[in-house]
Amino acid sequence: MSSIVAQSHYIFGLRTGVINNLCYFDEQTVIFPCGNNCVRYNIDQRWQRFIPGTEKSQGMLALAISTNRRYLAVSERGEKGTITVFDLQHEQSRKRKVLSGGDVSVLEFVCMAFSPDSKYLIGQAGAPDWTLFYWMWEKQKVMASVRTTGPTNPISQVSFNPQDNTQVCVSGSGVFKLFRYTEGVLKQSNILKTESQNILCHAWLSEERILAGTETGRLLAFESGDLRWEMSVTSRKPEGSEAEGSAAQVRAPRVTAITAYSKGFVCSAGPGTVCLFEKTEEKDNYRKTREIKIPVDPCSNEPSQAAQQEIVTLCVSPSEETLVTSTDKGQLYCITLSSAEMSKGEEAHFEFLSHSFHSNSITGLSTCIRKPLVATCSLDHSVRVWNFDTNVLELYKEFQEEAYSVSLHPSGLFILVGFSDKLRLMNLLIDDVRSFKEFTVRGCRECAFSYGGHMFAAVNGNVIHIYSTTTFENLMNLKGHNGKVAVADDSRLVSCGMDGAVYEWNTLNSKRESESVLKSCSYTGVAISSDGKSIFAVGTDRTLKEIQDCQILREVAADDVAYTSIAVSRSGRVLFAGTAIGTVRAIKYPLSIQKDWIEYQAHAGAVTKMVITFDDQFLLTVSEDGCLLVWKIIDKEGRGLKRDKDVTYAEEILITKSDLEEKVMLELKTRVEELKMENEYQLRLKDMNHNEKIKELSEKFMQQMESLKTKYQVLNTEKEKQELAHQASMGELVEKHFKEQQDLESTGNQKLMLEYQKYQELQLKCQRMQEGHDGQLQALEETREQALQDITLFYQAQLQEKTHLLSHCQDESRQQVREFDETKKQMEEDWDREVHNIRIKYERKLREEKEVSLRLKGETGVMKKKFSSLQREIDERNMEIDKLRVELQKLQGFIKALEKDIMDLKKESKERDETIQDKEKRIYDLKKKNQELEKFKFVLDYKIKELKKQIEPRENDIKEMKDTRDNLYNKCICAFLYVTLDESISGISYYNMLAYISYTIYIFLLC
Repeated sequence: MSSIVAQSHYIFGLRTGVINNLCYFDEQTVIFPCGNNCVRYNIDQRWQRFIPGTEKSQGMLALAISTNRRYLAVSERGEKGTITVFDLQHEQSRKRKVLSGGDVSVLEFVCMAFSPDSKYLIGQAGAPDWTLFYWMWEKQKVMASVRTTGPTNPISQVSFNPQDNTQVCVSGSGVFKLFRYTEGVLKQSNILKTESQNILCHAWLSEERILAGTETGRLLAFESGDLRWEMSVTSRKPEGSEAEGSAAQVRAPRVTAITAYSKGFVCSAGPGTVCLFEKTEEKDNYRKTREIKIPVDPCSNEPSQAAQQEIVTLCVSPSEETLVTSTDKGQLYCITLSSAEMSKGEEAHFEFLSHSFHSNSITGLSTCIRKPLVATCSLDHSVRVWNFDTNVLELYKEFQEEAYSVSLHPSGLFILVGFSDKLRLMNLLIDDVRSFKEFTVRGCRECAFSYGGHMFAAVNGNVIHIYSTTTFENLMNLKGHNGKVAVADDSRLVSCGMDGAVYEWNTLNSKRESESVLKSCSYTGVAISSDGKSIFAVGTDRTLKEIQDCQILREVAADDVAYTSIAVSRSGRVLFAGTAIGTVRAIKYPLSIQKDWIEYQAHAGAVTKMVITFDDQFLLTVSEDGCLLVWKIIDKEGRGLKRDKDVTYAEEILITKSDLEEKVMLELKTRVEELKMENEYQLRLKDMNHNEKIKELSEKFMQQMESLKTKYQVLNTEKEKQELAHQASMGELVEKHFKEQQDLESTGNQKLMLEYQKYQELQLKCQRMQEGHDGQLQALEETREQALQDITLFYQAQLQEKTHLLSHCQDESRQQVREFDETKKQMEEDWDREVHNIRIKYERKLREEKEVSLRLKGETGVMKKKFSSLQREIDERNMEIDKLRVELQKLQGFIKALEKDIMDLKKESKERDETIQDKEKRIYDLKKKNQELEKFKFVLDYKIKELKKQIEPRENDIKEMKDTRDNLYNKCICAFLYVTLDESISGISYYNMLAYISYTIYIFLLC
């Protein structure tokens, strides 16, 4: 497999359409679905961990977290509906169990819930059966199952009693049922008619009480399965059964989410509104204490639209400090409950949990070189600029029109956006995206800057326009097709289109340098290798093609899935491809015939764009699900790719002079006012503190002075007493010291005399020892000289013996050399005689062999003639056999064709009999309908007369437009004939002009 892999690093977005798509893991971590992953997001430290979806999954449907917050259940749709349980305490969120309907065929599970002890799990299957399953999930055992509703009443939520594993609540459209698990069966324990109520959500307030929210904005309180009271979410006091009629007449907002906490409960109250309810001292009564709203979005072209989002999920943190919510537009908000409760009765506002996300399909993606920025545009009319280094949203702005394409300038200071009406070049300011040049390029689906940033290309229909970034001049127009644009270098450009063509253009002379056309494939993505030699293209034929020199060099199949986009690393070691099912593949390069790739679960929709950053460190992918996924490109050992050189990102930003002056003035004014207030406040504080300190210090000093005076008197008396005692002790010590000094002098003199005597004795002993040592040294020297003389005499005698022996050996060696030469001469004479004899012998044999070979050559000539004649006969026979075989195959094919025609005719006769019967039934039904339609004929005749009066002026207009169309058609035909005759002069291709004329006629016909 490939040595380069991709690792999920960060993701921006939220997947909508998932039930309970937001839940708390701990106080700082939330879990939500994004793409085809579940994300564990730490709110404080802003890191993410990923739980990937299963392979071949068609999407997540619901989430559920256990009561002990250890396990996460994920419902997914595939060939059959499954529920996967993950262990969140494991570092990689290890998969524990996979649950299914067993023998029962289940397409999907729409909602789930864990029991209070986290040992059991319930899952509600979807249409058409709507079966509720009760599992002991760790053993994958279905304990019981029951059908909860009919095909016309969908279920919206299921839950366990928070104190009882055996009691289950099911709610939906016209459904509110309680089941109890007894003796291996789920039995309904309440009988309640709620056909008129569409219950969207519910929550357990206590062991016996359940609160449900309806589509009409009503809150229903059930106790022991019976309806106790109901109230409107906008009212402040519960209403009795007498007020039901008047309340039903008022159109109230939908209650889409409810969650309970220790002080009461939180519920949604229509678009963008959440209400806090707290318990009162009265029994069974709750009072609305606070409304929390989603704030208006200042970056939107319609700021009030943000407040119209529908609340989908509400979740309270384990410590009940924070409330988080998700909306139907894919946004996450949060608020601190303590701050929300400080000023009860007033309106509070949510804040973004992390960032604002895209709420629709992302259509454009681009990165730059000088900054760690990535730009995206979406069908939600917004353009966003993200920082993939710090994982934050840098800039965000909404426009009136849909944005189809986006490209960042290499400097990261400008952005090119293709809208439905125009192409706009805009500045990326410090807090705004501001347009400064517009181009008349309508519906620009693709645009790209050159590597140097001095040019950019934009697609308009079947023309690629190239503009100068500095002068804004239209440098050239490349006419070919509409499609993707990729820049190889600043002198070459590659494009592909839905017409199955891949073109390489020279941007210096606007000529087409190479082309590769495959009519059976509509290309959706194109990329260029780092050396510019290879072009990689993907399309609807489910293959990856490598094109070199106008030829398809390699073609790799994609296994029944279409590639939608492709990106190549600058190192040339790997390329990445996005698929129509949302997966991302890392494919080893150079391409091999074998399927050498690694597939990752990434998005929940088709991957629309993907790009690799300039330093090959990150892969960025976007999809139709509105999510931006950042991948870290690493090797198998977990290390990032080596960079050719360290990339230092620029820190400069753009800001207009007026904005800068205004911002500086505002900051200075606010700073001056703050300093004035702070100085005044500090002066007051200092005055008060100084006055208090002066009083405290004056009192303290007076007390200290009095205490010091008393201490001085006491110390003075003690000093006089100590002086008298000191004088007496001093006299005694002087006398004692004089006596001790005399004793020490006498003892010291005696010791000194003794030591001097010992010194003289030791000196005499040393002289005697020195004389003895000198005699021993002289004797040793004499013995050494005698031994040296004896050794020299011995070795001289040995040397004379060895020289005599050496001369004797030399004489012997000379004698042996003479003997060897003599023997050598005799052996050479013997060898010469033997060689002469052998040569005579073999020359005789050679003559004999030549005579035999001449005789055999004659015989072989005769045999060759016979063989050639036989070979000709064999060839003739083989040709006759081949002719007979061809005739036999033709006859067999003719027989099979006749048999197939007979079978087709029989099938056709049967089908015609069936169609005749169907037509007869249809005729009978039509006769009945005809009788009914004749009844309406009189009414319709009158309407037809009136409509004819209205149609007459329109018919006149249509007739005039047809005349103009015919005239224009004739003119186009004339122009076409003129161009074909003058083709050699103008140099325009016949097929290009034919396509142009056909396109013009088509436009006029549409008009």
